[in-house]
Amino acid sequence: MELYRGRPEDITGREEREIRVYDLLDSLNMEYYRTDHGHADTMEACNEIDAILRVTICKNLFLCNRQQTSFYLLMMPGDKPFKTKELSSQINSARLSFGTPEFMWDYLKIQPGSVSIMGLMNDTENHVKLLIDEDVLKGEYLGCHPCVNTSSLKLKTAEVIEKYLPAVHHEYTIVHLTGE
Repeated sequence: MELYRGRPEDITGREEREIRVYDLLDSLNMEYYRTDHGHADTMEACNEIDAILRVTICKNLFLCNRQQTSFYLLMMPGDKPFKTKELSSQINSARLSFGTPEFMWDYLKIQPGSVSIMGLMNDTENHVKLLIDEDVLKGEYLGCHPCVNTSSLKLKTAEVIEKYLPAVHHEYTIVHLTGE
């Protein structure tokens, strides 16, 4: 794996949803780095990528309430355990579970293993609420997938908050997760 600045020069064989991420980031004049790799759909696989990007890849979880009427994208440090009870009380939503692949595709145009904040660009009707663990915001950079799990990005956290989220018309809620 190598670290590249910006979009790939050759887009042959890349999915349209990945190219759309690069188009948006470029249009926002955001600085980003990229590495290409095999399918990285577990946090263990992401640990190897962390070493190349020199950033912790965020764990991104697509969640919903029991009635499947409220949907959430949770960004948290990859090495922090997730406890639904801890989050449920903070967002006043009992019985959180993982959202189905069908809802994930309908709202974010991504598949399991590729969940990323970049998918919010496809949620034009704001079905998905963004939740960010406070520890993610402490880092200068964050890592995520560009809507596919065969590449990973390194982005400045401040640019994601100040440029990307306003451009995709999403706000966020800060949550405090201890992992205990």
